[in-house]
Order: sequence, then structure tokens, then C-alpha cells
Amino acid sequence: MLAFHQSHPPGIRFVAGLLLATLVVVVGTAAADSHEATSNDATWLPSLITETPQEGFALAVTLSQKGVATTQPDAEVRKEQRPEYAEDPDSLIAVSHVIATHFQTVAAANDYWRDE
Repeated sequence: MLAFHQSHPPGIRFVAGLLLATLVVVVGTAAADSHEATSNDATWLPSLITETPQEGFALAVTLSQKGVATTQPDAEVRKEQRPEYAEDPDSLIAVSHVIATHFQTVAAANDYWRDE
């Protein structure tokens, strides 16, 4: 990965880092594989409504995992690429941003879990 950073302009490094970071979301091959198994289901996401912020965060992680499994449906490819990004701080920060963006969406859908 170091050679990649040295030989490409910062914009390309950012985009590549963001793509690799998205793959980091796959906490385990099993998590992404479970999304593959359900990708044929017509309704894998019936609602963004959750009971608690913690459940909302878990949903944000699931949304991120689903995005990875949809973008790269081959679990073996994801597994092979994992060492390239798993310990890259920039990738880990970028994946946190992806999850945070999904969490903002879920929180807004839940009216930020305000009592009415």
C-alpha cells in the first residue's frame, strides 16, 4: 500500500482509500456473506425505524456491509483484499465516515429518537 501512496496523486489516493475503507466495513466474511444470501430477497430493509440509537447504529453498520457486498459480491475477493486495508489508518477513518453517514440517515428517519 505504501508504494501506491507514493506513486499516485492525492486525489487518486483519497478515492482508492475510500473504496478500500468501504471494504473494511466487512467486519467478518460471514457478515458480508449473510448479505449475499439475502440479496435475492425483495425486502431486505423493511424500515429504517429502530427502537434505540444503539439499534440505529447497528443498522448503519449493516447498511455499510450491504453496500460492500453489493459492490463486490465475491466473498473470496473481499477476503483476499482485506490485508491491504485492514491496518491502514486512512481506510479505517474513511470507513468510520461511511458508517457515520448511514447513522445520520437512520437517526433522521427516527426523529433522533425524541419522545413525542
